[in-house]
Amino acid sequence: MKILVANLGSTSFKYSLYDMANETLLARGKVERIGESESLCSVEIGDFQEKITASIPNHAVAVRQCLAQLTDPKTGCLQSAQEVEGIGFKAVLASGYTGVQWVTKELLDAMEELNNVMPAHNPPYVRAMRLLNEQLPDIPLVAAFETGFHETIPTRNRYYGVPFEWAEKYSVKRFGFHGASHRYIATRTAELFGRNDLRVISCHLGGSSSICAIADGKSCGSSMGCSAQTGLFNNNRIGDFDPFMTSHLMKKLGKSFDEMLELFSTQCGLLGLSGVSSDFRDVMDAIDSGNEQAKIAVDVFIGDIRRYLGAFLVELGGADLIVFTGGIGERQPQIREMACAGLEELGIELDSEKNASVSGTESPVHKDSSRTQIWVVPTNEEIIVARQTVAKLREKENQ
Repeated sequence: MKILVANLGSTSFKYSLYDMANETLLARGKVERIGESESLCSVEIGDFQEKITASIPNHAVAVRQCLAQLTDPKTGCLQSAQEVEGIGFKAVLASGYTGVQWVTKELLDAMEELNNVMPAHNPPYVRAMRLLNEQLPDIPLVAAFETGFHETIPTRNRYYGVPFEWAEKYSVKRFGFHGASHRYIATRTAELFGRNDLRVISCHLGGSSSICAIADGKSCGSSMGCSAQTGLFNNNRIGDFDPFMTSHLMKKLGKSFDEMLELFSTQCGLLGLSGVSSDFRDVMDAIDSGNEQAKIAVDVFIGDIRRYLGAFLVELGGADLIVFTGGIGERQPQIREMACAGLEELGIELDSEKNASVSGTESPVHKDSSRTQIWVVPTNEEIIVARQTVAKLREKENQ
């Protein structure tokens, strides 16, 4: 069974093609600058690599371009597009839906209902998925929602201190996100240790960051709440923030409420606090050049990580394993070292030499004397979505 996994941005389309008989990655590629006069298209199929420019007006055309590359008689890995039995999407949030769902008009309407809650995620997904549903009707579309992994979060970590009616009628609850990544970490650590009863703190640190407490392979707490704007601050999103300051800032800045939400989701986080960039590498370079404001931004980010580490150590009653994943978690030894500094009394001892030598590879980075093991584990959200898509397709076959 061949499954295409799609990761959509407002002007981008990234994909991975898997043969799920043995979970082999057959190809991957991306289309950037969709809608511009010249879109950038790249593909890797085995040893073959190609980068071209083309006019790609929308995401449906991007998918057709992808399928054309995959079925090219000389370099492709498919004889025809009909070999693709489903397209899986790493969806984020929909009103009244979670888990793995067929992409239908009703589902897209439910996602669109929460566009204001997920302004960076839902609008491009809804537009693209609606186009694909119309223009590629023969290929089943499956949405694997990031909230699905967090359905096991207990009540004490699910509810806000708001009127109960708001929670029940309007879904004002802590949902948690990065579900595919945290699910992969739960699955992979169980494989590594041959155990399903591990207490794991999964630190997904990247352009978007979250921390998840995992017990027995199940989520029991997430740093993100009802939206992906909360928890640790992200590359350009605000993270935890006192809502009562919103009206104060509206008056001071002369902004409307909607304009403030736009600022919170595009001009805050690492970009806003550092004044340098939304890219962590640029901010670290600025620190090396003596930029104090950039250092404050990184210190606050580390403080956020440590606050949730502490909370989840209490939630789990200790941890067997702390895992760093995501672009920053996998490739920034300094961040891992700062996050774990001074925690020896809690049985958390990072080995500085091991840690400095690990970037993007699966490896332990703790001292032999550490009660809690510390690992770097590269995430694989795409294979999780592919597995979920296969399960959904088989569910339909068995009906």
